[in-house]
Amino acid sequence: MKLGFIGLGNVGSKLAGSLLRNGFDLSVFDLNSQLVEEFASKGAGIGEDPAHLMRFCDLVITCLPSPAASNSVMQLMLPFVKEGKTWLEMSTTDDAEVRRLGVEVISRGGKAVDCPVSGGCHRANTGNISIFAGCDRATFEMILPLLTTMGRRVIHTGELGSASILKVITNFLATANLVSCAEALTVAKAAGLDLRNAYEAIRISSGTSFVHETESQVILNGSRDISFTMDLVAKDIGLFQAVADRENVPLDLNPLLIEVFEDGIKRFGSRELSPNIIKRLESATGLDITAPGFPAEMIDNEPEEPGYEVEVNKG
Repeated sequence: MKLGFIGLGNVGSKLAGSLLRNGFDLSVFDLNSQLVEEFASKGAGIGEDPAHLMRFCDLVITCLPSPAASNSVMQLMLPFVKEGKTWLEMSTTDDAEVRRLGVEVISRGGKAVDCPVSGGCHRANTGNISIFAGCDRATFEMILPLLTTMGRRVIHTGELGSASILKVITNFLATANLVSCAEALTVAKAAGLDLRNAYEAIRISSGTSFVHETESQVILNGSRDISFTMDLVAKDIGLFQAVADRENVPLDLNPLLIEVFEDGIKRFGSRELSPNIIKRLESATGLDITAPGFPAEMIDNEPEEPGYEVEVNKG
C-alpha cells in the first residue's frame, strides 16, 4: 500500500516518522520544503502537491492546523478520489466539516476516516499515542495496522465524525486540567510550600491527572515547552463549544476557559506555549512558579511497542 502524508508539523512529523521507520511506503508533502527534505533524506518519497499524492497513493493522511487548511487541501485532492482511495483526517477538526468532506470522498467511491490523536507530542514521537477512529467497521479493520503502528491504544469510536467530537471533548478536559494545575501551583507557592513537595503530593493524590504528571513538570522547569500553543488551545475549546451549542448544552466552565485563553493570547501572543497561561498568575502575584529538578520537555519513557484496539464493553 502506498501512503501519502500531508502536514509535517509538531504532531504530523512524528506520526509520519513512525510509519517511515516501520517500513511503510511513504511519500510526504508540506508547505515547508525543509521538513519534506528531512523526510526524503530518511527514505520517504516527495509529493509534488496534495493532488499528486492522492493520484499516486492508495491512502492519504492529513494532519493540519485548522478545518480551513484541511478543506483547502481536500479541494485539491477530491478530483482524484475514486474507488480504492482512502482519506484519513488526523487533524483536530470540526466534526461537521469532516463529515461534509467525508461524504464528498465516499460519493466518489473512496473511504473516509477521522482519526485524531491524543496524548502529547512526546507519545506521538514513540508511536505510543492514543488514536480515535470514526468510520464504518470494515474500513477500521482495513486501516488498523496503520493505526497500531502510529499509536499504542486505538479505539473505534463509531461513525465518521464521532472521533472528532471525542477529540475536542478530551482537549477541553486537558485545558481545564492545565488551568487548574496553574492555579493550584500558584496557590502552593503563595502559601510558602516547597513546589517539589507540592508536585509530588498532588501526583500521589486524588487531585492528580495526566496533565499534572506531564505538563506541571515543564511548568515548574520554566521551559513550558509541550510543542503546543495558545492559538491551538483556543481553536480546540472553540470547537468543543460549537458542539455544545449545537446540541443546546448550557456550559459553565468552557466559556470561562475561552475567556482565559483569549486574555492569554492578547497578553502573550497566539504562538505562546500553552502552559504559559500560568504567566497571567505570575504577573498578578509577582511569583515565580518554578522549581529545580524538573525536566525541560516531556519525554515518553515507554518503549515503542505494537499498538492494539481498545475493546469497549457494550454488554
